[in-house]
Amino acid sequence: MPEFSFGILARLVLIVALLALGLVVAARLFLDFTAQSPSDYAETAPPFDLRRALDGPLIASGVIYGPTGRVASRFVADMRGSWDETGGTLTESFRYDSGRTQERAWRIVPAGDGRFTATAPDVIGTGEIEVSGATARLSYRLRLPEEAGGWQVDVTDWLYLGLDGVIANRSQFRRFGILVGELVGSIRPAGT
Repeated sequence: MPEFSFGILARLVLIVALLALGLVVAARLFLDFTAQSPSDYAETAPPFDLRRALDGPLIASGVIYGPTGRVASRFVADMRGSWDETGGTLTESFRYDSGRTQERAWRIVPAGDGRFTATAPDVIGTGEIEVSGATARLSYRLRLPEEAGGWQVDVTDWLYLGLDGVIANRSQFRRFGILVGELVGSIRPAGT
């Protein structure tokens, strides 16, 4: 019976490691949150009209998960959208369970073909919004407040318009491609 050599074992370990890495990469590309595309939702309804869905007084609430998957923070936010022929402004006033508050004002400008640009003081560069069917995807780079680490993170923010007009919001925050946080919440017209 031939002896099992160390070289064969090393090659088998390398093959198994490469297969495992390939499975992780394939899952990330095809099965992960970031693998979604606006075109996946093109046929969904009701159509997401930013000017209508993000107009007037709104209330948001939700949770933010840290990198371990545990809830790191809970929040509520008063929001107000206003629109004119050049675009819109969406102000957000967050209150976190820690007592911390945060303000943000988005400027949203139509770019044609269901696309918009979005800017805010703590956003680095320009965010891009793509509306498709009952969804909107916003991608941008955010500078976190100092008390939250002060990092720059890449954000993918999906908004899913429900049949009742409530928007389900899921966002992921990544640094160097690694998931460091996730937000899950809802946005609804104030008073509902």
